[in-house]
Amino acid sequence: MQLPKLFRLRQTFHRPLVADIPGEVDSQLAKLELSKKVKPGETVAITAGSRGIANIKEIIKAIVDHLKEIGAKPYIVPAMGSHGGGTAEGQLGVLASYGITPEYCGCELRASMETIIVCQAKEGFPVHFDKHASEADHVVVCGRVKAHTDFTGEIQSGLMKMMLIGLGKHNGAKVYHKAIMDNTFTQIVQSVAREVLSQCNILCGLAIIENGYDETGHIISVPADQIEQREPELLRLANSLLPKLPFDEADLLIVDEIGKNISGAGMDTNIVGRKFNDHAATGDEKPRIKRIALRGLTEETHGNASGIGMSEFCLTRLVDEMDRNITNINSVTSGHVTAAMIPIHYDTDREILENALVTIGLRPPHEARVMWIPHTLAIDEIVCSEAFLAEAKSRDELEVLFEPLEIPLDENGMLPPVTKWRP
Repeated sequence: MQLPKLFRLRQTFHRPLVADIPGEVDSQLAKLELSKKVKPGETVAITAGSRGIANIKEIIKAIVDHLKEIGAKPYIVPAMGSHGGGTAEGQLGVLASYGITPEYCGCELRASMETIIVCQAKEGFPVHFDKHASEADHVVVCGRVKAHTDFTGEIQSGLMKMMLIGLGKHNGAKVYHKAIMDNTFTQIVQSVAREVLSQCNILCGLAIIENGYDETGHIISVPADQIEQREPELLRLANSLLPKLPFDEADLLIVDEIGKNISGAGMDTNIVGRKFNDHAATGDEKPRIKRIALRGLTEETHGNASGIGMSEFCLTRLVDEMDRNITNINSVTSGHVTAAMIPIHYDTDREILENALVTIGLRPPHEARVMWIPHTLAIDEIVCSEAFLAEAKSRDELEVLFEPLEIPLDENGMLPPVTKWRP
């Protein structure tokens, strides 16, 4: 089969950047005058989630340091539903992979899957809250605000969701995802978060917003009583910085890695156009990509391959890398069971290309519109097929880095990591 030639391009995104992470965290928390609410010697639990957030260990450590300065006794709790295999040890392992350890942060990490029942939500289900967090005098909710991979609305992934799925642990996540199937996401988030805010000693939130280069764009402190009011504003800011693939239509998207540290869905559905349907863009959703091929898992995902089911093709090595138990637990808990379904898989990239490109319609394979990315958090530089070259050269925000070359398949029919391919 004659395969398309490929070239590399660079995109330009708006790039707000926090240069001094510890200084900005300290400054933001200082605005809240927490010493007026926290007495010397009181304990403060700090949430640390499972996402691969830029500078997360530095941010968490800076929160710890600020609280120590005002005389508090901070400790960190893993705030994640079923990740890490739904075990305390697994969740500590997730945090350690990000560098969040007692030695680095200078305080205890207290991990348990045990929860307390705070109350019954008005919809008739129990509200769960992490046991170790419940024992603290105060709780600081730290998390990234961004568009959710499944749900829409004014509140999506952010501080309020952290109070549900994160601090609710596996017990809460199972209940809340079921409730979301019978109600709207917004209703359940608001219902549970309001109970947590009123009854669980939430001190404040620290919102992280990233730019299109997977860098810390903003760190914003929010008083507890303003979290619900501020979340829509923070989401709008995050959405204004959300990067996009350079082209709205493609026959094949090749993704080197998926993982829970990249996105809750393994790959960000807002980037690949699979938010509402696992295998096709719907309505006016963009981009519209006919086929997705996956090549591997990130090390940080610890075998959790949730999201593999949104692709049509993958390498057999990815299937072999899967921890099926961890993947199944996560996908069943979230209610997104198709996310764990295994696509057609082949031993080599050549086999994927030759089979995928005969399923795209009448367009000849050598003229196929192909994009190739490392993962959905890194799309500032991507590799594209020659079919996109003329448009790429016509757009000011795109820079062609080299002219089209033959696909770099080695003697075994394998591609290199896209980040390492240079002429």
